[in-house]
Amino acid sequence: MKKTAIIVGSGFGGISAALRMRALGYEVSIYEKLNQLGGRARVFKKSGFTFDAGPTVITAPFLFDELFKLFNKSRKDYVDFVKLDPWYRFYFSSNNKFFNYSSSLKETEKEIARFDNNDVKGYRKLLEISERIFNVGFEKLSFVPFHNFFFMIKQIPTLIKLKSYLSVYKLVSKYIKNEQIRQAFSIQPLLLGGNPLDTTSIYNLIHFLERKWGVYYAMGGTGKIIQGFEKLMKEEKIKILKNSEVTKIITNGNIVKGVEVCGKRVFADKTIINSDPAYTYKNLIQSDKKKWTDKKIANMDYSMGLFVIYFGTKKKYKNVAHHTIWMGKRYEGLLKDIFNKKILADDFSLYLHRPTATDKSMAPKDCDCFYVLSPVPNLKNPINWIKEGKIYERKILKALDQTILPGLIKNLKICFHMTPNDFKKDYNSLYGSGFSISPIFTQSAWFRFHNKSENFKNLYFVGAGSHPGAGVPGVMSSAKVLENIVKDESEAH
Repeated sequence: MKKTAIIVGSGFGGISAALRMRALGYEVSIYEKLNQLGGRARVFKKSGFTFDAGPTVITAPFLFDELFKLFNKSRKDYVDFVKLDPWYRFYFSSNNKFFNYSSSLKETEKEIARFDNNDVKGYRKLLEISERIFNVGFEKLSFVPFHNFFFMIKQIPTLIKLKSYLSVYKLVSKYIKNEQIRQAFSIQPLLLGGNPLDTTSIYNLIHFLERKWGVYYAMGGTGKIIQGFEKLMKEEKIKILKNSEVTKIITNGNIVKGVEVCGKRVFADKTIINSDPAYTYKNLIQSDKKKWTDKKIANMDYSMGLFVIYFGTKKKYKNVAHHTIWMGKRYEGLLKDIFNKKILADDFSLYLHRPTATDKSMAPKDCDCFYVLSPVPNLKNPINWIKEGKIYERKILKALDQTILPGLIKNLKICFHMTPNDFKKDYNSLYGSGFSISPIFTQSAWFRFHNKSENFKNLYFVGAGSHPGAGVPGVMSSAKVLENIVKDESEAH
């Protein structure tokens, strides 16, 4: 008898799950609400410009290679990865200083010494502890299921030893004294939806992860990876259904039978959810057997929202790096406004992506292509984005015009933006959060949404809200966890 699996959502987590389930011999159908695959990794093509909507930083390339190897194919035949250097350029608007964070350890240390020579030693120590965290947090725990509480209990002594009760910022501050370098080495949780001031220091493993494998860009943009995966899925006979929003998960007692999509009922042996678990439990499962009640879901801590401006210019900014982190004058105060007070501050810090620094194909001749992302409050405290969006956009463009992109406003060729409202509407993200629930200690590992539902049989989760968490390596690792669960289940039978 054929084994069947339904995948709901086609972000990196859903696509990885579809391929891994196919390799296990399942007949797989993947349902996507939007008119293209990728979820947050969709693409906007306008006026000759190609804009990646969401993820732009590629790390841990082996996770991509693995999916092609499952079918004895090579990722290089589908998409080309190039190494970036510098990885990120930091610009501090308070004193107009730049800091290049690069693949060369020697060059990075030289850059640190320009700010504070004493911090070079501190950075080496930070890398050492980052490697120790990586060896446990990534190598040992990111591919194993955390649905057994006793397994979690067993890990606690190691996690305490690694000081995972500290926040990312506090751990960095133990080793780094210069405030600007502290900021540069503690912002990483923002790329995963967490506040550096209270995200568990486990996420300091990112420092070592980047050192181990490097930071990459996919030629043609992140959308090219999705195209490569789509081609692979078609070759492997995975059924792809776009414009197909799942509106209900069909349950019989505590057993999930399948889904309702476009007015039809579709049944399968396993239903795998790549959409936001909080949204799923709240809106798609009508059952009194839910462990995750509406009240419980409302009380959880959610990642911040994102405001993203996509713009193309009719001149080239040759001196601007591929990735720039534009730091505002406030750090802790701004983070508290975004995450705790949930107010839209007058100031901001930004992530600027310029793919045309590496790839001319993303824009018309002699033009540049950008997106700029600003962390903003999620919709737990609703902001009138229809009114505020335009004002906020102007503020950001003006700040860039006055600093690293002179003449930007008069050279704009195309410009549009996304707000947390769009994340809520397009990605079914509860409270318009950019990355599902936030990665605080009490919402990590066992405390996060489990990859295998605790109280519904045949229901599984991959993606940002499930273990191990957000970010491209995180969501792709969640599909490896799923694969291990399904293998264990079939062995048990």
